[in-house]
Amino acid sequence: MSALGEAIAESKPTEAPFELEAFFCSNYERVAQIIARVVRDRARAEELAVEAFLKLSRNRQAQRQNPGGWLYRVAVRMAVDELRREARRARYERLVGFVRAMPTPEELHAAGEERDRVRLVLSVLSTGHAELLVLRGQDLSYNEIAAALDRNPASIGTLLSRAQQAFRKEYIERYGEQ
Repeated sequence: MSALGEAIAESKPTEAPFELEAFFCSNYERVAQIIARVVRDRARAEELAVEAFLKLSRNRQAQRQNPGGWLYRVAVRMAVDELRREARRARYERLVGFVRAMPTPEELHAAGEERDRVRLVLSVLSTGHAELLVLRGQDLSYNEIAAALDRNPASIGTLLSRAQQAFRKEYIERYGEQ
């Protein structure tokens, strides 16, 4: 090597190698906690934290410049991406659920039998109880039920409770507890 080459080599400061293992041990818990606050799943947060450290191990520039800042920035981005991924997954599952929700013949038959049982029990209840239960089954508010039956809105809760008890008693007498 020439004298000039040796002088240049000596003038360059030699960088200390990045100690990933020590950095991992000192920062892992905090990174996992930050991710867990976002994704609200400790196990998934730990997986994402390991992935963030794996990305850091592959990025020499981040190791040399500001590994802590880079790591936290990547960890937060990964956590937000996980939230987005979960939201997409939930949306797709809902869509698939609508498509797959075709009941089997057995389920259709069981639902028909249950409907017949409910109709029979309603037919033997007093007219007032049956009316209350049917209207409440249609998701009407207490005020709407009171207006439909020409009753005091303050008494609808009590009347509905009595109707439900009468229905429950009659259903159990006929079909047992299910």
